[in-house]
Amino acid sequence: MTTKTSPTDDPVPHPLDRFAIDGKSAVITGASGALGGGIAETLGAMGAKLTLASGDAESLADLARRITEAGGVAQTVNRRPNSLEDAEAIVERGVDAFGSVDLLVVASGFNQAGFIHEQDLADWEKVMDANVRGAWLMAQAFGKRALDQKTGGKVLFISSVRGRHGNYSGYTAYCTSKGATDALTRSLATEWAQYGITVNAIAPTVFRSGVTAWMFGDNELGLATRKRSLARIPLGRLGEVDDLLGMAIYLLSPASDFCTGQVMYVDGGYTAG
Repeated sequence: MTTKTSPTDDPVPHPLDRFAIDGKSAVITGASGALGGGIAETLGAMGAKLTLASGDAESLADLARRITEAGGVAQTVNRRPNSLEDAEAIVERGVDAFGSVDLLVVASGFNQAGFIHEQDLADWEKVMDANVRGAWLMAQAFGKRALDQKTGGKVLFISSVRGRHGNYSGYTAYCTSKGATDALTRSLATEWAQYGITVNAIAPTVFRSGVTAWMFGDNELGLATRKRSLARIPLGRLGEVDDLLGMAIYLLSPASDFCTGQVMYVDGGYTAG
Protein backbone atom coordinates (compact mmCIF):
# COMPACT_ATOMS: atom_id res chain seq x y z
CA MET A 1 0.00 0.00 0.00
CA THR A 2 1.39 3.41 -1.02
CA THR A 3 1.23 6.12 1.53
CA LYS A 4 0.12 9.39 0.01
CA THR A 5 2.13 12.30 1.24
CA SER A 6 0.71 15.75 1.69
CA PRO A 7 2.43 19.02 0.80
CA THR A 8 3.13 19.47 4.48
CA ASP A 9 5.38 16.42 4.40
CA ASP A 10 7.88 18.31 2.23
CA PRO A 11 10.72 20.06 4.05
CA VAL A 12 9.96 23.70 4.66
CA PRO A 13 12.70 25.88 3.12
CA HIS A 14 14.52 28.04 5.58
CA PRO A 15 13.73 31.74 4.97
CA LEU A 16 17.43 32.56 4.71
CA ASP A 17 17.72 30.21 1.71
CA ARG A 18 16.30 33.09 -0.34
CA PHE A 19 19.55 34.95 0.28
CA ALA A 20 21.87 32.15 -0.88
CA ILE A 21 24.42 33.09 -3.54
CA ASP A 22 26.91 30.25 -3.13
CA GLY A 23 28.38 29.13 -6.43
CA LYS A 24 27.47 32.34 -8.25
CA SER A 25 30.15 34.00 -10.38
CA ALA A 26 30.42 37.66 -9.36
CA VAL A 27 32.40 40.44 -11.03
CA ILE A 28 33.18 43.46 -8.84
CA THR A 29 34.85 46.63 -10.12
CA GLY A 30 36.32 49.12 -7.69
CA ALA A 31 37.03 46.14 -5.46
CA SER A 32 39.97 47.84 -3.73
CA GLY A 33 37.68 50.58 -2.40
CA ALA A 34 35.94 50.46 0.95
CA LEU A 35 32.48 49.46 -0.31
CA GLY A 36 33.67 47.30 -3.21
CA GLY A 37 36.00 45.47 -0.85
CA GLY A 38 33.29 45.06 1.79
CA ILE A 39 30.91 43.58 -0.76
CA ALA A 40 33.66 41.31 -2.08
CA GLU A 41 34.50 39.90 1.35
CA THR A 42 30.82 39.41 2.12
CA LEU A 43 30.07 37.57 -1.12
CA GLY A 44 33.23 35.52 -0.74
CA ALA A 45 32.15 34.42 2.74
CA MET A 46 28.76 33.46 1.30
CA GLY A 47 30.33 31.16 -1.28
CA ALA A 48 30.34 33.28 -4.44
CA LYS A 49 33.25 32.93 -6.87
CA LEU A 50 34.79 36.34 -7.32
CA THR A 51 36.51 38.26 -10.09
CA LEU A 52 37.89 41.42 -8.50
CA ALA A 53 38.90 44.39 -10.65
CA SER A 54 40.73 47.58 -9.69
CA GLY A 55 43.59 49.80 -10.77
CA ASP A 56 45.27 49.32 -7.38
CA ALA A 57 47.13 46.04 -7.80
CA GLU A 58 48.58 45.93 -4.28
CA SER A 59 45.26 46.51 -2.48
CA LEU A 60 43.54 44.10 -4.85
CA ALA A 61 46.04 41.33 -4.11
CA ASP A 62 45.66 41.91 -0.37
CA LEU A 63 41.86 41.69 -0.65
CA ALA A 64 42.04 38.45 -2.63
CA ARG A 65 44.45 37.00 -0.06
CA ARG A 66 42.07 37.76 2.83
CA ILE A 67 39.16 36.20 0.96
CA THR A 68 41.02 33.02 0.03
CA GLU A 69 42.50 32.65 3.51
CA ALA A 70 38.95 32.78 4.85
CA GLY A 71 37.99 29.92 2.55
CA GLY A 72 36.61 31.91 -0.36
CA VAL A 73 37.41 31.86 -4.07
CA ALA A 74 38.79 35.01 -5.72
CA GLN A 75 40.87 36.05 -8.69
CA THR A 76 42.04 39.56 -9.60
CA VAL A 77 42.17 41.73 -12.71
CA ASN A 78 44.35 44.82 -12.45
CA ARG A 79 42.21 46.93 -14.78
CA ARG A 80 39.67 49.72 -14.55
CA PRO A 81 36.70 49.90 -16.98
CA ASN A 82 38.21 52.77 -18.95
CA SER A 83 37.32 51.24 -22.31
CA LEU A 84 35.09 48.54 -23.73
CA GLU A 85 38.21 46.40 -24.14
CA ASP A 86 38.90 46.74 -20.40
CA ALA A 87 35.30 45.97 -19.46
CA GLU A 88 35.13 42.91 -21.68
CA ALA A 89 38.47 41.64 -20.38
CA ILE A 90 37.22 41.92 -16.79
CA VAL A 91 34.02 40.01 -17.57
CA GLU A 92 35.82 37.39 -19.64
CA ARG A 93 38.17 36.62 -16.77
CA GLY A 94 35.15 35.63 -14.73
CA VAL A 95 33.72 33.52 -17.53
CA ASP A 96 37.04 31.82 -18.26
CA ALA A 97 37.64 30.92 -14.63
CA PHE A 98 34.12 30.04 -13.49
CA GLY A 99 32.19 29.21 -16.66
CA SER A 100 29.68 32.06 -16.39
CA VAL A 101 29.05 35.51 -14.99
CA ASP A 102 25.95 35.85 -12.82
CA LEU A 103 26.40 38.99 -10.73
CA LEU A 104 27.90 42.38 -11.54
CA VAL A 105 28.76 45.01 -8.94
CA VAL A 106 30.01 48.35 -10.28
CA ALA A 107 31.64 49.97 -7.26
CA SER A 108 34.32 51.92 -9.12
CA GLY A 109 33.94 55.69 -9.09
CA PHE A 110 35.60 59.07 -8.72
CA ASN A 111 34.95 62.62 -7.59
CA GLN A 112 36.71 65.89 -8.31
CA ALA A 113 34.98 68.74 -6.55
CA GLY A 114 34.99 72.20 -8.06
CA PHE A 115 32.61 75.11 -8.48
CA ILE A 116 31.25 75.14 -12.02
CA HIS A 117 32.61 78.61 -12.85
CA GLU A 118 36.11 77.45 -11.87
CA GLN A 119 36.21 73.76 -12.80
CA ASP A 120 38.10 72.61 -15.84
CA LEU A 121 36.16 70.63 -18.41
CA ALA A 122 38.79 67.91 -18.08
CA ASP A 123 37.87 67.43 -14.40
CA TRP A 124 34.18 67.21 -15.29
CA GLU A 125 34.96 64.60 -17.92
CA LYS A 126 37.04 62.52 -15.48
CA VAL A 127 34.09 62.29 -13.09
CA MET A 128 31.59 61.48 -15.81
CA ASP A 129 33.90 58.92 -17.40
CA ALA A 130 34.56 57.10 -14.12
CA ASN A 131 31.00 57.17 -12.78
CA VAL A 132 28.82 56.97 -15.89
CA ARG A 133 30.87 55.80 -18.85
CA GLY A 134 32.57 53.08 -16.80
CA ALA A 135 29.24 51.81 -15.47
CA TRP A 136 27.74 51.78 -18.95
CA LEU A 137 30.72 49.89 -20.36
CA MET A 138 30.61 47.25 -17.61
CA ALA A 139 26.88 46.83 -18.13
CA GLN A 140 27.37 46.36 -21.86
CA ALA A 141 30.14 43.78 -21.40
CA PHE A 142 28.13 41.92 -18.75
CA GLY A 143 24.95 42.08 -20.82
CA LYS A 144 26.54 40.50 -23.87
CA ARG A 145 27.54 37.49 -21.81
CA ALA A 146 24.41 37.29 -19.66
CA LEU A 147 22.08 37.40 -22.66
CA ASP A 148 24.08 34.64 -24.35
CA GLN A 149 23.90 32.50 -21.20
CA LYS A 150 20.11 32.91 -20.98
CA THR A 151 20.27 32.34 -17.23
CA GLY A 152 19.36 35.80 -15.98
CA GLY A 153 21.56 37.74 -13.63
CA LYS A 154 21.80 40.69 -11.28
CA VAL A 155 23.47 44.08 -11.65
CA LEU A 156 24.20 46.41 -8.74
CA PHE A 157 25.35 49.98 -9.27
CA ILE A 158 26.61 52.27 -6.51
CA SER A 159 24.85 55.61 -6.63
CA SER A 160 24.54 58.28 -3.93
CA VAL A 161 22.02 60.54 -2.27
CA ARG A 162 23.74 63.12 -4.48
CA GLY A 163 21.89 61.67 -7.44
CA ARG A 164 18.76 63.12 -5.86
CA HIS A 165 20.04 66.08 -3.83
CA GLY A 166 22.45 68.82 -4.84
CA ASN A 167 25.46 69.90 -2.82
CA TYR A 168 26.82 73.40 -2.33
CA SER A 169 30.44 72.22 -2.15
CA GLY A 170 31.15 72.18 -5.87
CA TYR A 171 29.57 68.83 -6.73
CA THR A 172 27.94 69.64 -10.06
CA ALA A 173 29.95 66.90 -11.78
CA TYR A 174 29.44 64.28 -9.07
CA CYS A 175 25.74 64.97 -8.52
CA THR A 176 25.11 64.90 -12.26
CA SER A 177 27.00 61.62 -12.62
CA LYS A 178 25.00 59.96 -9.86
CA GLY A 179 21.73 61.26 -11.33
CA ALA A 180 22.82 59.58 -14.56
CA THR A 181 23.58 56.38 -12.62
CA ASP A 182 20.01 56.40 -11.29
CA ALA A 183 18.63 56.88 -14.81
CA LEU A 184 20.84 54.08 -16.14
CA THR A 185 19.55 51.81 -13.38
CA ARG A 186 15.90 52.42 -14.27
CA SER A 187 16.38 52.30 -18.02
CA LEU A 188 18.48 49.15 -18.02
CA ALA A 189 16.09 47.44 -15.62
CA THR A 190 13.22 47.88 -18.05
CA GLU A 191 15.35 46.85 -21.03
CA TRP A 192 16.64 43.66 -19.43
CA ALA A 193 13.58 42.56 -17.45
CA GLN A 194 12.52 40.33 -20.34
CA TYR A 195 15.78 38.39 -19.93
CA GLY A 196 15.38 37.83 -16.20
CA ILE A 197 18.13 40.30 -15.31
CA THR A 198 17.47 42.69 -12.43
CA VAL A 199 19.24 46.05 -12.16
CA ASN A 200 19.28 48.07 -8.96
CA ALA A 201 21.42 50.63 -7.16
CA ILE A 202 22.44 51.42 -3.60
CA ALA A 203 22.51 55.13 -2.79
CA PRO A 204 24.31 55.87 0.49
CA THR A 205 24.98 59.13 2.23
CA VAL A 206 28.49 59.77 3.57
CA PHE A 207 30.07 56.54 4.85
CA ARG A 208 33.53 55.78 6.15
CA SER A 209 36.09 55.07 3.43
CA GLY A 210 39.58 56.13 2.45
CA VAL A 211 38.10 59.07 0.57
CA THR A 212 35.98 60.31 3.51
CA ALA A 213 38.30 59.39 6.40
CA TRP A 214 39.06 63.08 7.06
CA MET A 215 35.37 63.65 7.89
CA PHE A 216 35.55 61.14 10.75
CA GLY A 217 38.60 62.71 12.37
CA ASP A 218 39.00 65.41 15.02
CA ASN A 219 40.55 68.01 12.73
CA GLU A 220 38.74 71.33 12.42
CA LEU A 221 37.53 70.78 8.85
CA GLY A 222 36.40 67.23 9.62
CA LEU A 223 34.45 68.31 12.69
CA ALA A 224 32.74 71.17 10.86
CA THR A 225 31.85 69.05 7.86
CA ARG A 226 30.61 66.18 10.04
CA LYS A 227 28.44 68.54 12.06
CA ARG A 228 26.89 69.96 8.90
CA SER A 229 26.25 66.47 7.50
CA LEU A 230 24.81 65.09 10.74
CA ALA A 231 22.28 67.90 10.85
CA ARG A 232 20.56 66.25 7.87
CA ILE A 233 20.70 62.64 9.09
CA PRO A 234 17.87 61.69 11.51
CA LEU A 235 19.73 58.66 12.86
CA GLY A 236 22.45 61.03 14.06
CA ARG A 237 25.59 59.41 12.67
CA LEU A 238 27.50 58.96 9.45
CA GLY A 239 27.50 55.61 7.73
CA GLU A 240 29.80 52.62 7.90
CA VAL A 241 30.45 50.07 5.16
CA ASP A 242 28.69 47.45 7.29
CA ASP A 243 25.48 49.51 7.06
CA LEU A 244 25.39 48.92 3.31
CA LEU A 245 26.20 45.22 3.10
CA GLY A 246 22.75 43.91 4.03
CA MET A 247 21.20 45.81 1.15
CA ALA A 248 23.88 44.52 -1.21
CA ILE A 249 23.17 40.91 -0.17
CA TYR A 250 19.46 41.44 -0.75
CA LEU A 251 19.88 43.00 -4.20
CA LEU A 252 22.32 40.30 -5.35
CA SER A 253 20.36 37.30 -4.03
CA PRO A 254 17.14 35.55 -5.11
CA ALA A 255 15.35 37.43 -2.33
CA SER A 256 15.18 40.45 -4.67
CA ASP A 257 13.98 38.62 -7.79
CA PHE A 258 10.88 40.85 -8.02
CA CYS A 259 12.81 44.06 -7.30
CA THR A 260 14.32 45.90 -10.26
CA GLY A 261 14.93 49.46 -11.37
CA GLN A 262 15.15 50.67 -7.78
CA VAL A 263 17.54 53.14 -6.18
CA MET A 264 17.72 51.98 -2.56
CA TYR A 265 18.66 54.77 -0.16
CA VAL A 266 20.72 53.54 2.77
CA ASP A 267 21.28 56.93 4.31
CA GLY A 268 20.21 57.11 7.94
CA GLY A 269 17.04 58.92 6.89
CA TYR A 270 18.80 61.68 4.92
CA THR A 271 16.36 61.57 2.00
CA ALA A 272 13.33 61.31 4.29
CA GLY A 273 13.87 64.73 5.82
